[in-house]
Amino acid sequence: MSPFSPGDVSENTSLLLAEETPEDRKNISQDETIRPQSLHDYIGQKDLKEVMDIAIQAAKSRQEPLDHLLLYGPPGLGKTTMAMILASEMGVTCKITSAPALERPRDIVGLLVNLQPGDVLFIDEIHRLTRMSEEILYPAMEDFRVDITIGKGQSAKTRSIPLKPFTLVGATTKVGNLTSPLRDRFGLIQRLRFYEVDELTLVVLRTANILNIPVTETGAIEIARRSRGTPRIANRLLKRVRDYVQVKKAPTITAELAQEALELFNVDPRGLDWSDRLLLTVMISNFNGGPVGLNTLAAATGEDAQTIEEVYEPYLLQIGYLNRTHRGRIATPAAWQHLGYHHPNNEQQLSLNI
Repeated sequence: MSPFSPGDVSENTSLLLAEETPEDRKNISQDETIRPQSLHDYIGQKDLKEVMDIAIQAAKSRQEPLDHLLLYGPPGLGKTTMAMILASEMGVTCKITSAPALERPRDIVGLLVNLQPGDVLFIDEIHRLTRMSEEILYPAMEDFRVDITIGKGQSAKTRSIPLKPFTLVGATTKVGNLTSPLRDRFGLIQRLRFYEVDELTLVVLRTANILNIPVTETGAIEIARRSRGTPRIANRLLKRVRDYVQVKKAPTITAELAQEALELFNVDPRGLDWSDRLLLTVMISNFNGGPVGLNTLAAATGEDAQTIEEVYEPYLLQIGYLNRTHRGRIATPAAWQHLGYHHPNNEQQLSLNI
C-alpha cells in the first residue's frame, strides 16, 4: 500500500484534478497533421508493430484494456506517437503528460481518477518520477486503485479509491534508471531502434506529401541519410530544406539542393552537426582520441554532461564513431577518418576499442 503522506487530503478536501499544462503540451508535436494515426501508417519499428498488433487484437477480443507498456530508446523515434496510435486503435482517449509535471502526489492521483475505462495514460520520461508518485502507481497498475491518507497523526485514515481499468504507457530514454518494482509491473517492454535510411526516406516522402512539399526520391534520400536515424530529425530537416528551396525559388527539392541546404545548416553526410564534430574533434585533438571521462569531456567542450550522454552519444555509438570503456570515451578510427585526421593505430588504443 502506498498512501499519501498525512495532510495531503482532508475529509473536506476534494481531489485536485491535474490540468494539462503548457509543459505537457510541449510533448505533443506542433504539427499533428504529419503524425501517423494508425499502425498501418506508422513507418518502421516492424517488430514493435507486430507485437502491438497482436496485443490490440487480443485485448479487443477479451474486451479488456491493453496491458501496461514500457517503451524505451533514444528520443525522437516515435514513443509518443505509438501511445496515441494504441489509443486510436482501441477507440479510447490518450492522456499525455511527463514525469516532471507529476511532482506532487495529487497531480498523478488527479490524472488517474479522471481516466475513463480503457484510456491510455502516457507518461514521458517515466524514469524521473518521484518516489511518492511511483509508489502511487503500484496499486493503480496492479489493482486499479489508489490509496490516500485522510487526516493527520493517530486519527489519520487510509482510504482506497477504485479506478477505471486503464493502460499505462511509459516512455524513457534510460530504462536502466527505472526501479525494478515499477519496471516489473509493465506487461510489455519494447525497445525502439534507430531507423534505416530506406525507412527514413519513406518518412520524408510521406511528410512531404502531407505538407505539399515537392521532393524527388533522391532528394528524400539525401535528407534521410543525414537524419541520424531519427524520424523527428528527418521531418525537421525536411522543413529547413523546404525553406532553402523556397527562397532559392526552385520548383522541387532535389538531392543537390538538399545537400546545399543541409551543408548550410552544418549537417554533414553522416548527420553530424557542429556539436557532434566538436565533441569528436576535442577528443582527438586534446586527448589523442581518448579514453576521456564524461565530466572532463563536458568541461572541455562547454557542453552539459547529461546532454552529451543523452543527445549526442547514442547516435555516435550507433554509427561506430564512439566507444565507451570503463576508463572513458574513445573516438574510433572511423571518427578520425571522417574528420580528416590520421589515426595513429597504436596498439594500446586499439585494444581499448575492443
